Parts: sequence; C-alpha cells; structure tokens
Amino acid sequence: MTKVRDSFKTPDRSAAAAKSTPPAQRLGWLDALRGVAAIAVVFQHVLPWLLGPQYAASHRHFDLGIFGVFLFFLISGYIVPASLERRGDVRAFWVGRIFRIYPLYLTVFAAALILLPRDHAGVAASVYTHPIQAAFANSTLVQFFLNIPNGLAVAWTLSFEMVFYFAISALFVMGRQRYSSTVSITFAAAALALGGVLPTALFGSSVTSVHVLTGVCVAVMVAALAGILSGHAQARRAGAVALGVLGLVLVTLNGGSAAFESMMILATMFAGTVVNRAESGQISRREAVICCGFVFLAGVASGFLYNRAHGSHLTWTANWQSWCTAFVAAWVLFGIGLLLRHRTFPKVLTWLGTISYATYLVHVPMIAAMAWGFTVFKSRPEGIAQGSLATLLFLAAVIALGYALHRLVELPGQRLGRRVTRRLDGRTAAAVPGPAPEPAPASAQETAPASAPVTG
Repeated sequence: MTKVRDSFKTPDRSAAAAKSTPPAQRLGWLDALRGVAAIAVVFQHVLPWLLGPQYAASHRHFDLGIFGVFLFFLISGYIVPASLERRGDVRAFWVGRIFRIYPLYLTVFAAALILLPRDHAGVAASVYTHPIQAAFANSTLVQFFLNIPNGLAVAWTLSFEMVFYFAISALFVMGRQRYSSTVSITFAAAALALGGVLPTALFGSSVTSVHVLTGVCVAVMVAALAGILSGHAQARRAGAVALGVLGLVLVTLNGGSAAFESMMILATMFAGTVVNRAESGQISRREAVICCGFVFLAGVASGFLYNRAHGSHLTWTANWQSWCTAFVAAWVLFGIGLLLRHRTFPKVLTWLGTISYATYLVHVPMIAAMAWGFTVFKSRPEGIAQGSLATLLFLAAVIALGYALHRLVELPGQRLGRRVTRRLDGRTAAAVPGPAPEPAPASAQETAPASAPVTG
C-alpha cells in the first residue's frame, strides 16, 4: 500500500516515460480523437434540423452522440488522472480544473441567456422560471444528478466529468489511485447486474426534496473545495474524500440517465485510466486487457439488456442497436488511435481537438439561434442539397466561434489558473518552511479535456 504523505505526493513512473516522448507527438492522437468526437456530436444535434429524413434513417442504427460521448470519456479517463498524479497535488489539480472549465462555461451560459429570446432559448426553461435554484444547481455542474434541468443542454456530460474528478481525487489522497482496474470492473459489473434496478431519482421525487438536495450538495462542495484549496493537509484529505462520497451517492442513487449508462460511463472512464497505467508500466498489460475486455463486453451486454422498453426513455438513443454500435465504435476508434499514437496525425484533426471544449459548449446555443433565424425569415433549407450546404455552413460557423472562444476565454482562463496555483503554492511555502513544490509544466496542466459533449 502506498503511504500518503501530507503533501499528497506519490511517485509516478509515468512521469519519466512522458518526458521521453515529445508532448506534441505524445498527445497528438488524443487531440485528433477529440476532433472526431466533437464533429460527431455537432452532427448529432444539427442533422435533425437540416437533414431530418437522413438523420432518422441512420439514427436507428448508429448514435453519433453516444459515439462522441464515449470517445471523449475514454480520453478523459486516459489523461485526467495522469494529470493529477503528474502534479502530485490535489489542490493544484482542482485549481486547474476550475479555471479550465468555468470561465468558458459561464461565458457561453451568459451569452445564451442574454442574446437569445426566451422563445428560442439557449438555456433551459427552468433558468427563467426558477432562476435561484437553477443558478445554484448549475454552478455545481452536478445538476444532472439533482433532478434539475441542465442550464446548458450540453452540461449533463460535465456532471459525469465532475463525479469522475471527485472519485480520482478521493482515491489519490487515500493512496488508492492505482486501483483503477478494480474500480472500473466494479462499475461495469454494477451496470451489468444492477443496470435495470438502480434508482434514477431517489432523492428528487418532490420540489422540496430537490431544494434540500441542492442545498446539501452546494454546502458539501463548497466546504470540500475550501478544504482542498487550503494549506492544511488533513483538510485537503477530508475535502477530497467528501467529494468522492458525494459523487458516489449521487451517481448510484440519483442519476439522471439510465442506471446502466451511468455505470458504464464511469467504468469506461476508469478503463481509460487503466490503459494509461499499462502503457506507463504501472500495471501489467494482462491486467489491462482483462479489465478493458470485461468493461467492453459488459457495455455491449448491458446496452442490449437494458436499453429497451421502459429503460430506453432514459437514454438518448433510438434503441439498443444504436447504443451498442456507437459504444463499440468509440472503443474501436480509441484503440486504433492508441496503436497509432506515435504517428503524426492530420493537423486539422489535432487543431479541432484543441478547440473541442469550446465547440461542444457553443454548438447547441447556435442551433437555437439558427432555429430563431428560421422563424424570423420564415424559411429553412429543403432537400438534401440545401440541407447539406447548410450543415457545412453551420459547422464552419461553430468552428469559427469555437476558435474565437478558445483564444479569448479558454486559454486566458487556463493561464489565470496557473498564476493562482503558483500564488497558492507560494503562500503554502511561506507558511511551512522548506522548498516549495515545483510547478508542473504547462503542457501537463493543459492536456486533459474539460468535458465530453452531450448527446441529448
């Protein structure tokens, strides 16, 4: 068992391996996969508007959104825990996450709320009808597990990202971060055995219970993050463990999606971590193959068993076939990317990957704006030719705005996060005699994707 020191730093053999490979080459395949996933999700949402009949025919057999989501989640699982362990500091990790996610999220949220009319809202109706509750719930980014509509439609995947961050933080401070395969298999087994019986809104059956749950969640998160950001080792440990417990309770008892899907998302993310550990020599390849093989088979089997009849309305897919084919395709493409990770990938794909978070956040409000335009001008594209052209124009507009937001909001937010981290480290070093921890390189702080895109 790894002993956890007060600074929560643990040896990481992957650091040496990472240094031996140029960052651009090492991460190019991840960015390329992000680019593919981002475009898949944009198509998932815009095609019903512009190429409806063609979308309906293909959607019955393959869900582009689920494909993009699971591809993003595999990438997050692969790189985010490595980022935490490379830093060796749970406080620096959370500062980096907060300043990577929130500036862009809040900017897009505010723009969608202010610039679009209520009849063609870029945000959920509850933002207008219950603004205080919506503000508190969506500020936690776990609103999907509070039985509260996502303020930004795409934010449900951010809820899973946050729960994953809760889990890896708790495992890290307890010295159990190398147990990724056990955690992954446990979630996959839960999906397979309990995917049809776990509750989806146990604590959210009434308005009062939703208010109470939201209040408790906000209080726990504020207290836990305050502990993590403090200069006290025990407070950091307690805060991280509290977040881990909160996330586990929410995802298993109050999920907003079908239980099998929630369990498989977390199983898949931890499977991505297992792949990284095997690649860096922390665990054997045999262990990784057994774990990933079980998770893969459990995903296909649970989708077949539970994404039908009464369970299908809790997912965004048309049927079990479209869920399973998308799940398989995401794993296959991730595997191909992993095998080709030392190759040079097309720059357009890697560039799309770097702006994938901005593209993901902004494309659904832009669809709302497009629908508003259809109403104002009383016209919309008709037929395959017009629909295809409109789709390409929409994609170009999303990419252009995503790039602008990436440069003007996302990157400055990341730079501010690094400055805050250095200042906090400086204060801790001043309070506690001894050398200050060496800050992680910028590339390590910017490798992990902030989120996966939404499918519904």
